[in-house]
Amino acid sequence: MREQTVGQDQLNPRVWRIVWVAVLGSLLSQLDATVVNVSLSSLAAELQTSLPVIQWVTSGYLMALALMLPLSGWLVERIGAKRLYLLCFSGFTLTSALCAFSWSAGSLIGFRVLQGISGGLMAPMAQLMLARFAGKHMVRVLGYAAIPILLGPILGPVIAGAILQHATWRWLFLVNLPIGILAVVLASLFIPDDDVKKASTRGLDLIGFILVSPGLVLFLYGSDHLGEQIGILAMLLAVILLTAFVCKAWKDREGALIDLRLFGYRTFSASAVTQFTTNGLSFAGQMLIPVYLIRALGESPSVAGWMMAPLGLGMMCTYPWLGKLTQRFGIRGTSAGGASLAFLGTLPFLYLSSHPLNLPILAGTLFIRGMGMSAVGVPSISAAYASVHKEQLPMATTSLNIVQRLGGPTLTTLCASFLGWELAVGSPAIVGNAFTIAFALLCSLHALLIVAAARLPLSLEKIESPREKSQEVEARA
Repeated sequence: MREQTVGQDQLNPRVWRIVWVAVLGSLLSQLDATVVNVSLSSLAAELQTSLPVIQWVTSGYLMALALMLPLSGWLVERIGAKRLYLLCFSGFTLTSALCAFSWSAGSLIGFRVLQGISGGLMAPMAQLMLARFAGKHMVRVLGYAAIPILLGPILGPVIAGAILQHATWRWLFLVNLPIGILAVVLASLFIPDDDVKKASTRGLDLIGFILVSPGLVLFLYGSDHLGEQIGILAMLLAVILLTAFVCKAWKDREGALIDLRLFGYRTFSASAVTQFTTNGLSFAGQMLIPVYLIRALGESPSVAGWMMAPLGLGMMCTYPWLGKLTQRFGIRGTSAGGASLAFLGTLPFLYLSSHPLNLPILAGTLFIRGMGMSAVGVPSISAAYASVHKEQLPMATTSLNIVQRLGGPTLTTLCASFLGWELAVGSPAIVGNAFTIAFALLCSLHALLIVAAARLPLSLEKIESPREKSQEVEARA
């Protein structure tokens, strides 16, 4: 299903159309989540409920998203990528309309759960489309494709503010309808049909689904409530369920809901570790730095948000150049170089946390950190997809997305718990010292990211062929 390229360095225009249709799904999901997140207080007032209740508009969506994610690989094999993508877009658009016509907080939460069921499949499906059609240009395509997705968190508050100022909250969801309808039309026109003759007849691993999906949900819930008894209980249950799934999946091999043999490939496992660490450090930094600006420096949340802007600008400056950087320095050189740059962009916080605010240093270090972090993930994803069989792409996409989603709450919870412990044992006069120690932990994790990125292959050409990988894994088994 891969398209031929035009010339040595140019992609067929048809492939670019497919790429932007695929990215539209991620952008719509990201934008919708951001718009809702910044509007929770208004929704609570409009629907006459409390903030803890209306918070489930976001939490319910994320839980449903995690619940459906493990099914994406199996569904692609059963009904085909194009059909599933059209179903995701159609379902997301329909449930957006249902959310807009909600009559209470309970109905809105229920419809958001339904929206999360379809939205949970949109991000991995977008990655699958890119992996199938971009071919050796994967790094270049992902570099450009990531820019619209980065715009979601930037445009979300602006759109939400304009809607709430000039219209009712229902338009927070109604704005999805024209975008969703356009996406369905474009996807039906530009995405090639799957070969239905090759559709898999592999049955659903129901026991595996019962173990892994609730395990992911409980893990995400426990991460957000780790300071409470119910959060600790949820985390323990999550560990038990996920451990049981790993044991069962390793025994079932190709019959499992997620084929863990993929992690037997050296390149894929190195990419997965890099993705886990990158996503975790990204979320941990986005938690720790604003808390430092608000708690230690006394800035307001709105001012702290503007102070974080250089981070996104650094990312947007790097993404378009990733294709050329990878051609020049290779997969390992680009990722390890980006990880080193992100490390250098985090070290100054050891100084900043023990001194008065220096805005130029803060802006510069955030910009450098953003440039570095954006250079790590895309090459490692490209290496992961290049290291597996073409027919394994749906399963590889599912596996990588699960690893990414686990990385965020894991490292964020680690840093948040460490900071909370330091603040609890220290006096109010030495709050800055607690943040210095927390930033030291963040720097240590960045050093581990450099080590992980250094395990990636030198370039896509250095990745062994699928046949060689299969023989290697079978020999190990």
